[in-house]
Amino acid sequence: MSLSPLLQELISSLRALPGVGPKSAQRMALHLLERDRAGALALAASLESAVERIGECERCRNLSEQALCSICDDGTRDRHVVCVLESPVDLMAVEQTGGFNGVYFVLKGHLSPIDGIGPDELGLDRLFALVEAGDVTELILATNPTVEGEATAHYIAEQLEDSDVNITRIAHGVPVGGELEFVDGGTLAHAFAGRRSLRRGADD
Repeated sequence: MSLSPLLQELISSLRALPGVGPKSAQRMALHLLERDRAGALALAASLESAVERIGECERCRNLSEQALCSICDDGTRDRHVVCVLESPVDLMAVEQTGGFNGVYFVLKGHLSPIDGIGPDELGLDRLFALVEAGDVTELILATNPTVEGEATAHYIAEQLEDSDVNITRIAHGVPVGGELEFVDGGTLAHAFAGRRSLRRGADD
């Protein structure tokens, strides 16, 4: 079937979204055109505005419309503790827990030489400069528990081994409410490796 050139262009554009294949893109395009043209116009306007106005925070590389994102600009945050993450979506996940009051540094990826992603692409020079400035007391490496994420965390720790900063790695283990029989071997191995004593004061 021959489609309208504009319709075909819309479908192709929607395929730029992660996880959206040809059929899904087609359903989205037809829905917007047949049932929600006002919503389509609002979406187009919001997308254009976001692309034109959202850049990155000068300090942490998080997505931001201002020179400093709202977190870096928040005087109540503990600037001595910096959590290193792979992406803005990881930052959102940590923020939703409400359990972290430090600041962040967003790598926007992980080391992957085969893809041409090295230290420069991750802004590691800015991270190291932040540490060398002397205000950071703890650097939490919260990259993903993948081969690339582990390699990135190891590289950062190695580069800062002569600094006085306390470098920590988030624990990876059994999820709350999970049952051991359904946990994969890698996660279970991390859980055993990161076990801690339940005796009071034993970890001090």
